[in-house]
Amino acid sequence: MGSGQTVLVAACALVDTDGRVLIAQRPAGKSMAGLWEFPGGKVEAGETPEEAVIRELQEELGITTRIACLAPLTFASHAYDDFHLLMPLFICRRYWGIPQAKEGQALKWVRPRDLRDFPMPAADEPLVPFLIDLI
Repeated sequence: MGSGQTVLVAACALVDTDGRVLIAQRPAGKSMAGLWEFPGGKVEAGETPEEAVIRELQEELGITTRIACLAPLTFASHAYDDFHLLMPLFICRRYWGIPQAKEGQALKWVRPRDLRDFPMPAADEPLVPFLIDLI
């Protein structure tokens, strides 16, 4: 991957009835292992960011949602050493099922103001104030 490549990743801030947000810890062996992030993943060819979020929530957490339940909140545009990350962040308060760690990742429900206590990838950190303001 060349340094000029932009990678499109879609992420979701899942919010429970108590106003907490779900974050997942990147498992050992992945890049940025140990850091906490919002669930989501790379947008595949022919997929919209919304479709990617729905697919990733199903794969990573075993939950279902619909495009109508996703609201765009903000986005991150961050230059890492070897690629540029563009990441729309959606907020979702309506989903079916109980989130479970399907890929060995740790999961935590956290109040938005407490998100700063968890080390996050550089692209995710600037998203936190938007969640604090919103929730």
